[in-house]
Amino acid sequence: MKLIKISTLSLAVVASIYSFQVQAESDIPSISVEGTELSDVSGEQIKSADLAEALTRNIPGISLIRRSGIANDIILRGQNKDNINILIDNAKIYGACPNRMDPPTSHVLTNNIESIEIIEGPYDVENFGTLSGAVKVKTKKPEEDLHGEVSVNFGRWNYEKQAMTITGGNEKVRGLVSISSESSGQYRDGDGNDFDEQIEASNPGSTMTHYKTENRNMDAYDKKTFMGKFYFNLIDNHEMAISYTANRSDDVLYPSSKMDALYDDSNILNIDYSITNLGEFSKKLDFQYYDSDVEHPMSTFYRNSSGMNSMNERISKLTTRMQGFKVKNAFDINSTTEATIGIDTSNRNWDGEYIGSGMAAYLNGRMSIDDVDTKNKAIFAELEKRYTDFTLNLGARYDDTSIEPDGTQQDNDYDSFSAFARGTYKFNNTTNFFGGIGKSSRVPDARELYFKSAGMNAMMPQAETGTPDLDDTTNYGIDFGMENNFQNLTIKTKVFYSSLKDYIYYNADKTANNFENIDATIYGFDVSGMYSFTDEVYLDFGLAYQRGEKDKALDGQTDKDLANITPAKLNLGLNYDYMPNSSAKVEVIAADTWDNYDADNGEQEIDSYAVMNMKVRHGLSKHFEVTVGVDNVFDKTYAVNNTYKDLTLLFDGTGDVMMLNEPGRYYYVNAAFKF
Repeated sequence: MKLIKISTLSLAVVASIYSFQVQAESDIPSISVEGTELSDVSGEQIKSADLAEALTRNIPGISLIRRSGIANDIILRGQNKDNINILIDNAKIYGACPNRMDPPTSHVLTNNIESIEIIEGPYDVENFGTLSGAVKVKTKKPEEDLHGEVSVNFGRWNYEKQAMTITGGNEKVRGLVSISSESSGQYRDGDGNDFDEQIEASNPGSTMTHYKTENRNMDAYDKKTFMGKFYFNLIDNHEMAISYTANRSDDVLYPSSKMDALYDDSNILNIDYSITNLGEFSKKLDFQYYDSDVEHPMSTFYRNSSGMNSMNERISKLTTRMQGFKVKNAFDINSTTEATIGIDTSNRNWDGEYIGSGMAAYLNGRMSIDDVDTKNKAIFAELEKRYTDFTLNLGARYDDTSIEPDGTQQDNDYDSFSAFARGTYKFNNTTNFFGGIGKSSRVPDARELYFKSAGMNAMMPQAETGTPDLDDTTNYGIDFGMENNFQNLTIKTKVFYSSLKDYIYYNADKTANNFENIDATIYGFDVSGMYSFTDEVYLDFGLAYQRGEKDKALDGQTDKDLANITPAKLNLGLNYDYMPNSSAKVEVIAADTWDNYDADNGEQEIDSYAVMNMKVRHGLSKHFEVTVGVDNVFDKTYAVNNTYKDLTLLFDGTGDVMMLNEPGRYYYVNAAFKF
């Protein structure tokens, strides 16, 4: 049954419930024009450490891009990659891989996350490059006195995870240390195929892209992390926070790609200094410096294509580093008006080289991205004005950005102005209206501007996939919604429309300079809420739908469908809180047939799906709890992400891009001791 039938039925049920119009509170995440906030992420999202999966399961407007057993990417409002701003404690980290094997979401683990704020649309002026939205991750904070948690997690396909967090201190000095280790074998899809068998099923005639016999049963990944945070309040009204996060991932397999990651190492250093109540014109003054880096070598080492003893191994090694400094000052203009002004600067360096041995030795000395610096300077301001029943928020930002490669390719300079206005109106005790209009921009990245392919042999020159004269993309967006709170029901409905000017898009028909600027529109709606049957039993629900179209088809093409526009997606969860610290949940995640897709640029139709997941968390005591869960209960074979050719993926036997299936039935158990 297609999801559209499920969605229609769900909306009918919601409408029937809505007609009772009885008032109460809701425990679901808060949703407004800005987006959604998830709380207690470390306590709830324990199936794995993958942030992308956690977001997909909880936010109907976010969809997963499956690349492997971990390190997956997300789509928000039909956009992904640099169109989404990912921040970890307000620090930015970028992946080094141009093929998105190490997206920003892969550099923080759910067991270290306290909350996540998702801002949908052009309503963030504090940070550089927020186009379709922002995902703001807040990690755990140190607490006073001694507390801690030790947890172990085991799952199907030899999944293992151990984690420990210890925090303590006093009102002057507090610290937190968290460590974890996680590994997993290759998952199998609903047909029972592991990674190599999925490659075989997709293209039976292929041999070079298969894993070598000795590597076919190797683990899918091994991941170790460390996070340390320290807060100092040695002077009244002064607070200093220092944090460092290290991620070390080894031997990460990407079955639908031509290469796998030998390792993926990242570091995030973040220093914050805050001073409160300085005077009439400074309620809070914040200084922030952050420094993040990623090293990511991809290789054919585990594949047949590298030859016997990997004598013809090909490596694409990339590094990236992001440094940023921000100052902002918040102050009250009067009792109902608050303002914030600030300066934001950053520099991203991205460097990539090819390395080869044996027959691939010709690669040595060739660059994929030649030491590119993206330097940004910006000023921003925000204003909040509160009336009796209405709150108005205004924001503006001016950016000056230069992008400079080290080689002979051209430099680029961009300047842009971003702004928004949004408001919330309390109509009565049960109904709020909210809306916003905004404009935001993001500059092209070094891959889109300058990337060069490796070349097939010493005689073949490198093809320039990047297009060095791209314009920056601008999003003109509008949102409108309504929130209703009744005794047993909370429901929030939102519609949005985005007009994208000079949207950066991949043209698969070109032999070089594949990225180009186009104009496009994306529009849609989402409905989220909760209905309480009793104090212990409640239903949470979410439905998201969007459509995206180019203003005109690309030259030589006819398809006007925009890529990465996921079909309607439905999240339903029935919850039972049967005693303190104990709960059970049955959820259904479903999506309609993906039948609006960009066939000219590699996308294909994907069948609808509906999967059921079950989880029980039981508190054995005040300090000890056990969680048992089963995902994809009926072992369904399905895929969630399409095959847009802006990623370099394997081809199947018919000439289409290989479709990577989701995991089949997966069961897990987690035990946690807290003190």
